[in-house]
Amino acid sequence: MNLIENSRVPEPWLGVELRHLAALDALETQGSFGRAAIKLGYTQSAVSQQIATLERIIGERLVERPGGPRPVALTEAGQLLLRHARAIVARLQAAQADLAALSAGEAGSLRVGIFQSVGARILPEVMRRFAGAWPRVDVELQESHSDNALADLVERGDLDLSFVQLPLDNPGLETLLLLQDDYVLLSAASSDFASSGRTPTLREIAEQPLIGFRNCRATELVFDQLRATGREPHVVFRSDENGVVQGLARAGIGIAVVPRLAVDPNDEMVRITNLSPRIPRRQVGIARHRDRHHSAAARAFVATALEVGAETAAELAA
Repeated sequence: MNLIENSRVPEPWLGVELRHLAALDALETQGSFGRAAIKLGYTQSAVSQQIATLERIIGERLVERPGGPRPVALTEAGQLLLRHARAIVARLQAAQADLAALSAGEAGSLRVGIFQSVGARILPEVMRRFAGAWPRVDVELQESHSDNALADLVERGDLDLSFVQLPLDNPGLETLLLLQDDYVLLSAASSDFASSGRTPTLREIAEQPLIGFRNCRATELVFDQLRATGREPHVVFRSDENGVVQGLARAGIGIAVVPRLAVDPNDEMVRITNLSPRIPRRQVGIARHRDRHHSAAARAFVATALEVGAETAAELAA
């Protein structure tokens, strides 16, 4: 039995082409046939014909055409089909990335997603070792404050690997644990708060002016635990820069609860108080696509990251 027979795709649906789905996507994002045509580089009549063909194949009206200046909109059936269409395109992009990785062999490029604390404390040693063993592979780094955004790029095939925070809600990705990272409290060395040597309770922390990260799952998980004490965290400032958060804590503007990897341990003007086990450790991992071909270079990079992660965990514990 061939692939088409085994998939049991209704025969009319075999006439669906990627250009039909691209026209549907452009129409939804642009709001008119004219703007969709400009985006795709087609004539307006060509876009109209593609949508009409798609509706005939599907057997459903996919687009509301109100006429006049009002924008067109997708019907419920159109929205449903578009969600599947975007998943199909994502898989094709992943297939393209797989073939590129397969043909590259031991040379070529490796695209890796990173976030700030990993980029500062783990990545440099990983890169040093990897570059020594794989000198012909160019590592292309993409940094984001959102590890969820990086995970989406891995799923679409725009990245080969990414450092992430676990657990990750993305069943299409395989994740490996690098290390567990304690949460610590940063306060000015001259402040009275946390100066007794006693670890403050979560309620006491929630009552203080807090400095947090703007786009960080780690911060939001901590704030959720503080809210569980019955107190809404009093956030006085947010930044996406580790140095800014620590600098404001140093100046006594507020206190900050951050992962230890995000801290400059040589700052003598800041008191660092370990909050484990009151706040569970952050789990730092690396993610790759579950079904994609992984080049030898990608596998070597993961192995190197696991090695450095284990060594960093031992250093942090010490």
